[in-house]
Amino acid sequence: MKKEIRRSKVKELLNSEVTGKDVLVKGWVRTKRESRNVVFIALNDGSTINNIQIVAETSEFPENLLRDISTGGCIAVTGKLVESQGKGQKVEISASAIEIYGKSDPESYPLQKKGHSMEFLREIAHLRFRTNTFGAVFRIRHTLAYAIHKYFNDKGFYYLHTPIITGSDCEGAGEMFHVTTLDLKNIPLDEKGEVDFSNDFFGTETNLTVSGQLEGELGALALGEIYTFGPTFRAENSNTPRHLAEFWMIEPEMAFYDIKDNMDLAEDFVKYLIRYILENCSDDLAFLNSNIYKGLIDRLNFVLENEFRRITYTEAIEALLSAERKWEFPVEWGRDLQAEHERYLVEQYYKCPVIITDYPKEIKAFYMKQNDDGKTVKAMDVLFPGIGEIIGGSQREEDYEKLLARIRELKLPEKDLWWYLETRKFGTAPHSGFGLGFERLMLFITGMSNIRDVIPFPRTPKNAEF
Repeated sequence: MKKEIRRSKVKELLNSEVTGKDVLVKGWVRTKRESRNVVFIALNDGSTINNIQIVAETSEFPENLLRDISTGGCIAVTGKLVESQGKGQKVEISASAIEIYGKSDPESYPLQKKGHSMEFLREIAHLRFRTNTFGAVFRIRHTLAYAIHKYFNDKGFYYLHTPIITGSDCEGAGEMFHVTTLDLKNIPLDEKGEVDFSNDFFGTETNLTVSGQLEGELGALALGEIYTFGPTFRAENSNTPRHLAEFWMIEPEMAFYDIKDNMDLAEDFVKYLIRYILENCSDDLAFLNSNIYKGLIDRLNFVLENEFRRITYTEAIEALLSAERKWEFPVEWGRDLQAEHERYLVEQYYKCPVIITDYPKEIKAFYMKQNDDGKTVKAMDVLFPGIGEIIGGSQREEDYEKLLARIRELKLPEKDLWWYLETRKFGTAPHSGFGLGFERLMLFITGMSNIRDVIPFPRTPKNAEF
């Protein structure tokens, strides 16, 4: 009985040191070219950015079979793994049998052998995974997600699943997606003429979450160290290259960490992730470095090779005011920093990644620990070259009276935050945390310029296709 051949992945075969063995490979046709007696097929199965060459002698196959193989089609190939006669790869497959799983019309197949704009590829998001660029991006996205879980697991953190549907607004921004089962054509109203949410599924107004932080703090104040990693949502009507309506956030929360511990963790965390990608995604990074952003690998090494400079917000303002240049956005104490300010500090003034602390409390969230000066809070932002802020965090306010006063000062709905306040009444403790936007980190690591190109199916204003 003939032994069945196990399917091998293209990546496995290209790295093989043994030739002369029978192999089975399955994948999608990238290109096909014909000479007088031989057909050459470049095959890719998604396991690597590199294709494997299939060599098919025309005399060994029916003419109509080879004719039906075209770019975009899907085939299975059985043959012998042999040393490649051409340049560019060590091995190729001398085909003995080919099965066509799915034909492709070469005339209408959208991915022709030419350059395509990113805008066009977003319109065919169901196929853009098959391009070299997006194959590289989404393999890196997987590896980066795995590295995040590995980092926290190895440090003893617990992965906490915080709710996607919530009744609280962590950021106080008010730009949230409402979740309801009410009949939008017949909305029930109360005696004040307002929506009667008592008839809704949850009996109260609910939204898609903007952050898992508040619930994450509850976990940290019992489990010690937790992290969340899940989708978050902002109903912000923004069409910039840095905004999505649906994106992923990593948010660790740690009991007994002060602001310095928080900064130490943030620096160690991002350096670990970058190092992991450099070690495990070298082929994809090399492609992106050559074709998307020429200085990509140098930029990643820049972060690894430099200690993060730690400065206060006041020192940052002084550095910006001393710069002999005109800013698009004004610089003065009490105003939030913009990307142009953040990038200047990293790329030109300090020439290393920067962590800014002690921001004015008026421009930061209610939960941040207040400093003794009464004007600033123990906030921290981590700034990277080319992108500006990549991490935002703080030591959290653990004092019940101070937290309650701040909530009332900002006129936040106290009744919706009773559970958050109670953690400060029953065994409060110093604690800290931060948030890292997964797609923003992906932009930095891949060199892509638009955030819509580092998430499989971008959700933006007027666009929820695919």
